[in-house]
Amino acid sequence: MGASFLITLREGLEVALVLAILVAYLVKTGRRSDVAAVWKGAVTATLMCLVGGIAFNAFVGEFEGKAEQFIEGTIAILAASVLTWMVFWMRKNARGLGAELRAQIDQANSTRALATIAFVAVLREGLETVLFLISAETASSSGSSVVVGGLLGLVVAAVLGRVVYAGGNRVNLRAFFNITGVLLILFAAGLFGKFFHEYRELFGFESGWLVDPTWTITSGAWSGGTFYDFMKGFFGWHNEAEHIRVIAYFAYLIPVGWAFLAGGPTGSTTRTSTIEKSPSRV
Repeated sequence: MGASFLITLREGLEVALVLAILVAYLVKTGRRSDVAAVWKGAVTATLMCLVGGIAFNAFVGEFEGKAEQFIEGTIAILAASVLTWMVFWMRKNARGLGAELRAQIDQANSTRALATIAFVAVLREGLETVLFLISAETASSSGSSVVVGGLLGLVVAAVLGRVVYAGGNRVNLRAFFNITGVLLILFAAGLFGKFFHEYRELFGFESGWLVDPTWTITSGAWSGGTFYDFMKGFFGWHNEAEHIRVIAYFAYLIPVGWAFLAGGPTGSTTRTSTIEKSPSRV
């Protein structure tokens, strides 16, 4: 639940910020009547992602054995790769996102073009969210908790998006994206370890030091239950993690975490200031 909440919170807030920039700029430039096209594109993309996610999740659930190991391992490494790209992309490109979106609006000479801008922006984030949520479900024991956490994340993201739209640059998003970036890197490290675990089973590698458990915990909160499910789904914790999984976890976490923390502050604070509503700031 924790992983899905974080995923939809961050992805949902990114969508909310994009839509807030689009709507605010249309209102500011006297094109309030075109706002409906933005919502039309956003809703269409959301429905497509929802249907696609349900269909893909049902498709994945049909497989067992080697096919399931291949699919879960492949989804895990894909999700870890996209998460890593997303976190660093946001750090690099957040500063100029508002200007890029406003330029696209200026070039859009029809409501269909505006709807397409919103559609593409929401579809990209939505497809990423679907991939991450499926990864969270395969890493956790409860699919229902993933759904609940995801819905809660979207609700909070919508509220924060409205606050950002109303408050402008008084809202500090840099801390939000820095903190969630670190947590997502921890989540991605768990997926990276899961990839090695699933492919180790796929290829029948069942003996040797790399397969031996680094630790074995048979009782207490760290061995099972709600807390265990949370730590397993969020951080890739396992009560009997083999050496190869632990090595893979830290082989990802140490260099990627260092690169993120050493990269300096993100441009996300500037992102709030791009939601301009005063004509004097056009």
